[in-house]
Amino acid sequence: MVQKLKNNLDKKIFIKTFGCQMNEYDSNRIYDLAKSINYEKTNELDKANCYVLNTCHIREKATDKVYHEIGRVKKNFRGRKKPIIVVTGCVAQAEGDILLDREKYIDAVIGPQSFHKFNQIIKKIEKKSLQENFTSFDVKEKFDTLNYYKNSDGNVSSFLTIQEGCDKFCKFCVVPYTRGAEFSRPINELVKECKDLASNGVKEITLLGQNVNAYYHNEKKLSNLISEISEIKNIKRIRYTTSHPKDFTEDLIDVHRNNKKKLMPLIHLPVQSGSNKILKAMNRKHTVEDYLEIINKLREVSPNIKFSSDFIIGYPGETENDFNDTLNLLNKIQFINCYSFIFSPRPGTPAAKLTEIDYNIAKERLVIFQKIADQIKLKYRRNLFNKSALVLFENRVKNKDEFFGRDEYSNSVIVKTKENIEGKIKEVQIKGGNQNTLFGEIEKRFNKRNFAA
Repeated sequence: MVQKLKNNLDKKIFIKTFGCQMNEYDSNRIYDLAKSINYEKTNELDKANCYVLNTCHIREKATDKVYHEIGRVKKNFRGRKKPIIVVTGCVAQAEGDILLDREKYIDAVIGPQSFHKFNQIIKKIEKKSLQENFTSFDVKEKFDTLNYYKNSDGNVSSFLTIQEGCDKFCKFCVVPYTRGAEFSRPINELVKECKDLASNGVKEITLLGQNVNAYYHNEKKLSNLISEISEIKNIKRIRYTTSHPKDFTEDLIDVHRNNKKKLMPLIHLPVQSGSNKILKAMNRKHTVEDYLEIINKLREVSPNIKFSSDFIIGYPGETENDFNDTLNLLNKIQFINCYSFIFSPRPGTPAAKLTEIDYNIAKERLVIFQKIADQIKLKYRRNLFNKSALVLFENRVKNKDEFFGRDEYSNSVIVKTKENIEGKIKEVQIKGGNQNTLFGEIEKRFNKRNFAA
């Protein structure tokens, strides 16, 4: 039966994904859907019968990227039959009608809460050339549909969307308008999908949500979900992202105390600014003091825990003093990774109506911020040299004797070995590295006294 299905996969689908890990999860699930209507995944655009552009609306010029990519597809298929062109993701949700009106080459736009209708849309387009806009918020229907299709992701490390949408309405953020209100999937569905992934060879699960620690279904919280997934034997590591400080509750902190074996000690906790004035202007619903309290509590239950964060530099109204407050917070916490961006107004958000500060000033501040963040990161990584790390290896790199993996803090590590270590956790002595990658050797003996943190 399986062989027959393979023989019927006579059409090719190519997906290009922008943005967050949730988009990566969505793209993988679109592949699962498309397989049932005889589309096979391809990594070669030229061979595609269907081209899907999965978009992100968080950063500036997101719409321009769409037109650029469509132009690239046009060029590739000049003089040949065009593939079915689908734009999905957050840009599709926010600007679907505009996209269809401006670019007739696009066959359909599908919002992130409507992609479960992908198969019926494609079948419709195959029968008759037309432009369609599917951007309704059908999040429950989406996951009810996806439950019928086994998640086929067989990577060592995999994503699992547990929650979508956000009710926080930060003034700069477009997510509530593109992903809708907060919605949490039933815990039994998530545990089943985790077991399916484990049966595919997945060893590490990253739980995803726009506000992942707001997960709540039938009185079950993120902490309960982590505990249940921990019981799945072949799942060796659990991560979660992205958290909001307002929803970082005591029970979640307790999980980091009680589940150190499988729950990884790196937390991505966006703060956005170190100024209470700016946080209030952003409608973040937490203060710097609230944020520091969470950090301190987590460090108390797990001294080796590390943090990464997001920062918006140059938010409307940001003064030199506000920026210095942000630098003070950066130095105080010593984030091992920072994602920093100059404020760019997202259409339809309250912040889009605010008066922006001078771009050159914002750019200068970003350079200063990132220089300090990079120094902190480099110091942290150099401190790992000649220490041991537990690394889960995900795949071979171009050199067949080299393997890529990640340590407990999600640092990229490459080692050389004749042994096939894909899917295995190995103790590695870190020998060197740079801003992006660490290099090491597999330890022959466990050395607990000299472990990296």
